[in-house]
Amino acid sequence: MRGITRRWLFNTFGVILIILFVLVIAFAVIIQNFYYSGIFQVLNGRSIELVNIFNDTDDFISTSREYVENFPDKEHMELMVINQDGQVVITSTGFSPDNDQVMPDYSAALQSKDHYADWHGNLSSGENVMALTRVIYDDNDNRVGAIRYVVSLEEADRKIFISISAVCLLGIVILFFIFVSSTYFLRSIVRPVKEISQTAKKIAQGDFNARINKFYDDEIGDLCDNINYMAGELGTADKLKNEFISSVSHELRTPLTAIKGWAETVQLDGFNDKKTLEKGIGIIIKETERLNGIVEEVLDFSRIQQDRMVLIMDKIDILAELDESIYMQRERAHKEDKHIVYDEPDILPAVLGDKNRLRQVFINIIDNALKYSDPGGVVTINVEETEDDIVIVIADEGCGIPAEHLPKIKQKFYKANQTVRGSGIGLAVADEIVRLHKGKLDIDSVEGVGTTVTISIPLIKPEQENENEENQAEKEENS
Repeated sequence: MRGITRRWLFNTFGVILIILFVLVIAFAVIIQNFYYSGIFQVLNGRSIELVNIFNDTDDFISTSREYVENFPDKEHMELMVINQDGQVVITSTGFSPDNDQVMPDYSAALQSKDHYADWHGNLSSGENVMALTRVIYDDNDNRVGAIRYVVSLEEADRKIFISISAVCLLGIVILFFIFVSSTYFLRSIVRPVKEISQTAKKIAQGDFNARINKFYDDEIGDLCDNINYMAGELGTADKLKNEFISSVSHELRTPLTAIKGWAETVQLDGFNDKKTLEKGIGIIIKETERLNGIVEEVLDFSRIQQDRMVLIMDKIDILAELDESIYMQRERAHKEDKHIVYDEPDILPAVLGDKNRLRQVFINIIDNALKYSDPGGVVTINVEETEDDIVIVIADEGCGIPAEHLPKIKQKFYKANQTVRGSGIGLAVADEIVRLHKGKLDIDSVEGVGTTVTISIPLIKPEQENENEENQAEKEENS
């Protein structure tokens, strides 16, 4: 046995065993004191009556003989009459007295102020007895003798042994039931824990289809449910990761193929054909920029995962960044026979933000809107000011997002539509950038109708503006 079972046996069961052992010892002491105290009370009661019997007598021996002969309990105890010289002269047994037997109680009674003393121990024969001796004095306080009561403790010891044995047997029965019930309880824990351990090992080795059988509807059952849920989430994440790697590999291969193809074309014939040369160089530059954008997106995602994305916050005109983002996408929209409708407001308050990162967000959202729109589709962009935010709404009339994919659309690597190009991390990066600006990025979509993305960026509060001005002044002083 090892692990939880062994610890339980050494700790809990060991403690219970010690407690029961202490209780049995305490019970043995109590039950022995109970029986021995009862016997002592009987002996002491008998000895007290001697005061009245020997009070008015001058003949100690004859009175003692009469007392012994008429003693009603001589079947249960032995009486000894001891003369003033300390010799046993009469016994209730009828046998000759054994004057070699030690009598510690007699010696103690001679020294006692109360004229009596008790003792229990073993006789020379080995019998366990209790004895009580009361010394008798005459009216002139002269010792005339003593009466000694001796009771065998064997019957009391037998009853004490039976009582202790019964308690020990009860303790053993209790221990047995505790052991059986605890063993069953421990198995109900150890067995699921072993299965959890084995399944967790499989999951760690990459088997995300491994599942744990739920044995009980308790904390262990909840743990099984959570590990099964974790395995499912890890499996989904692993699948998304593999799809991401495949998607990024394809995204990287496309511009690289174009760059290589046009570079070879230019090398073979481009220097003799100016038109071919210009077209080839243009495509190479365009595909290089596209390739650089993919790499930057992956790097941004890596920074987000490691909490290393740093924003250069400043007071900016958010309309200017949105205008530039729309301008960068208009030519593409025109080539793809798609339309961007933008009703620019006259003026809006400044916001505190990183203009490059916000422009990256706008470009990403507009790019997605165009990407998922059919030829002839319209992408509508509206901007408005609320009490606390600048709200930018970008809506398309594309294919939309199925309801089951919508809650996960901002998760890393997630792509609702695997047929459209993209790495699946653009929205995750955009959402994180907006979150770092203390804003919100919400997506609402209806399949077959279109998608609406709402970006909310908070307005500058007075304390933020003062802090920003102080930072700017500090930068100017340092420069």
